[in-house]
Amino acid sequence: MAVENVTVNSATGVDGSSYTTSVSNDQLTTQDFLKLMIQELKLQDPTSPMDSQKMMDTQMQMSSLNTNMQMIETMKALTTSFGQTNLSNAANVIGRNVEDGNVAENGVNKAYTVRSVESIDGQVNLKAQQILYVEDQVLDKDGNRINYNIKGEIVGEDGELTGNKVALKNPGEVIVKDGKPVILDENNKEVADSDYSLEGKVLPVYSDQLATIPFGSVTRIF
Repeated sequence: MAVENVTVNSATGVDGSSYTTSVSNDQLTTQDFLKLMIQELKLQDPTSPMDSQKMMDTQMQMSSLNTNMQMIETMKALTTSFGQTNLSNAANVIGRNVEDGNVAENGVNKAYTVRSVESIDGQVNLKAQQILYVEDQVLDKDGNRINYNIKGEIVGEDGELTGNKVALKNPGEVIVKDGKPVILDENNKEVADSDYSLEGKVLPVYSDQLATIPFGSVTRIF
């Protein structure tokens, strides 16, 4: 904030000339400096005039400094505003799936489900779980979803393996025969006339670890 008035205190020396002794000012601005320079010119010793060029050079330096300080403050404000906008935009993708352009070992783009967002030193990051694969949902004879692992081994309600398997082409991709999932017994023999069926839905299987993804690196949101 510019100071309205600059108080210049002067004193009279033994030779009868006036000299500036102090300047009362909280923050000198270019305008204040001009006032000070005029006051100094009024009080200068006629026999030893001031170097006006040095005064002008100093004034230009102050003007440049003030401009730079204003630019710095403006950039800080823009950076803060940009960071808040980025954080707000990133919050809109919580619960959604994103890609960051990286490719998994199977040649498929890595996909993640966003769980939260954070901003550290102006860098907005997504905290997300990688989707390892999608899993065909299989129903038992009562219409309940069954649980099976990456090998297709069916897990009972007690958490123990039942001995039967869902035949898989790839992790989560069920082999279908006559419109029904192929079920194998503990000897990997096909179970004839099993009561299992496909729900017609898939669900993602996630990594146990949270990944940190810079929001700016997101290439796709879906």
